[in-house]
Amino acid sequence: MQRKPLSISIAVALALAAAGVHAEDLVVRLGQVAPMSGGQAHYGRDNANGAILAVEDLNAKGVTIGGKKVKFELLNEDDAADPKQGNLVAQKLVDAKVNGVIGHLNSGTTIPASRVYNQAGIGQISPSATNPQYTQQGFKTAFRVVANDAQLGGTLGKYAIEKLNAKRIAVIDDRTAYGEGVAREFIKGAKKSLPGVQITQQYTTDKATDFNAILTSIKSKNPDVVFFGGMDNVGGPMLRQMKQLGINAKFMGGDGVCTSALPSLAGEGLRDDQVVCAEAGGVTGAKEKDMEQFRERYKKRFGVDVVLYAPYVYDAVMTMADAMQKANSAEPAKYLPVLAKMDREGVTGHINFDAKGDLKEGTLTLYTFKGGQKEKMAVVKGGGDVK
Repeated sequence: MQRKPLSISIAVALALAAAGVHAEDLVVRLGQVAPMSGGQAHYGRDNANGAILAVEDLNAKGVTIGGKKVKFELLNEDDAADPKQGNLVAQKLVDAKVNGVIGHLNSGTTIPASRVYNQAGIGQISPSATNPQYTQQGFKTAFRVVANDAQLGGTLGKYAIEKLNAKRIAVIDDRTAYGEGVAREFIKGAKKSLPGVQITQQYTTDKATDFNAILTSIKSKNPDVVFFGGMDNVGGPMLRQMKQLGINAKFMGGDGVCTSALPSLAGEGLRDDQVVCAEAGGVTGAKEKDMEQFRERYKKRFGVDVVLYAPYVYDAVMTMADAMQKANSAEPAKYLPVLAKMDREGVTGHINFDAKGDLKEGTLTLYTFKGGQKEKMAVVKGGGDVK
C-alpha cells in the first residue's frame, strides 16, 4: 500500500522536471479569460498575448516568493463574451485552484464571474471591464487597471458638447453591460455640460450587422454626433451604413471602437477626423517611450500589432505578481490586502487603487483616425478638462 503514493510522487516529480519545474519551486497559476471565439476573438487573442508576454518576462526574471523560486503558469480560457460561459469558465478556474485571475475582458462577463471568484476568495484584476457596477459590489477581490465608464463616458459627453459643439446627439448602445454603461455615462456627461441638449436613443445588439432601420430614424433627427456604446466589430459596419445613408455626423465611442482594427472594419465608411473615441488609460512624457517599447516587443514576439488591451493585461499580471512578492505569498488571503494598497508604475501609467478597487486617477486617451491610422489627440484625467 505504500508503493502507490511513492509511484505517484515520482510521476509528479518527473512531470514537473519535464516542464522545467523543480520540486523546490513554487508553481503559481494565473487564469486569463477573454473571448477567444466569435466576433470579439481579436480582442481575446490580444489579451492572451499580453498575459503570455508578462508570464514569460516573470519567469525569465526569476521571481522568488517565500524563499522559493516561482514558476508562473498561465491558463488562458475562452468565455466567448457570453455571461453563462463566463461563469462556467470562472468555476473551472476556481476548481483548478488558480492563485489569481486576470479578466474578464467584457463587463457583461466580468461582473457575474466576479461573484464566483469572490465566493472562492480569489483575486481578480480586469484589464478592460469598465462598467462601474463591477467594483461597486463591495468585493475585496475585485480590481481593474483601466478607468471606468463614469470617467470615460462622462469625458466623451463633455467633449461632444464643449469641443464638437453638439446640439443634437443620437446614442446607440448594444444592450451589453459595457455598451449600456458607457452610453449612460456619456449621456450624463453631455447633459451636465448642456442641460438642453437633444438626445435620441436607439438600441442594437453586440452581434448585429444591419442598422438600416435605426440609422434611417436617426438621420431624420439630423444629429451632430452619433455615439455608439459597443465594440468595433459592430461599430465598423455601422460606419459603413452611415455613409451609405448620407449621415455625416461625428462618430464617437469608448475603447470598444477605439482600435487599430476599426479602419478595416469600417472601410470607406471611415472619413478622416470623423471618429472621436477614448481609450481607458494613457501616458505622457517619458512613459510614452515605455509604451512604444512594449508595442515593439509585442509585435516582435507575436508578429502582429497590439489591438487594444494587451498593455493593460500585461500590467494586470505584473501588478498581481508584485503584490504576491511584497506579501511574500501567492495565497489570495495574504496578497489581497497588499494588492489593495499597490502603488506602482506600469506600462499604461500609475497604478494605485481606491477603496473599491478602481484606479484613483484613471486617465483617458482621446483618438481620431486619419488616413486609416489611429492618431492620438490628447491624454486627460477621467472627468477632467479636455484640452
